[in-house]
Amino acid sequence: MQQTPSIIDPAPPKPAPSQPPELPAELAAKFAGYPSNAYAALMQIRGWIFDLAADHPAIGEITETLKWGEPSWLTKPKAGTTIRADWKPKAPDQVAIYFNCKTDLIDRARSHFGDILECDGNRAIIIALDRPLPKAPIQICLGWALSYHQDKKAPR
Repeated sequence: MQQTPSIIDPAPPKPAPSQPPELPAELAAKFAGYPSNAYAALMQIRGWIFDLAADHPAIGEITETLKWGEPSWLTKPKAGTTIRADWKPKAPDQVAIYFNCKTDLIDRARSHFGDILECDGNRAIIIALDRPLPKAPIQICLGWALSYHQDKKAPR
């Protein structure tokens, strides 16, 4: 399997994860409308985003907002590309993590984790809610997104 460069190297497990900040009001309202299993999955994904940023200072500050009506996380400064994640009533048994379709992030996910993660086109990772989240693959994909622009600038 080909190694994908990243400024984020696997870090040893931390004794206790940090707490993400309180949800901004607009996101709290959005999250309140999710069924409990989708809420739990999306809050876990959100926590991993903040944990990755805390563990890797080069990522910078995380800004949360709604983009296209979906919870979204952006890096400041622009170290990475926007991550969105959502649950939709038309697909009630899953949540999706969306990446910019002009990046190679879904291709990387498919190449490295095609046997674990379900990828939709060049845009999303689909996560079934009837089983535990595949933590390590999702965290790696989130790390790639959070460091995407820095990785492009890194010497090869």
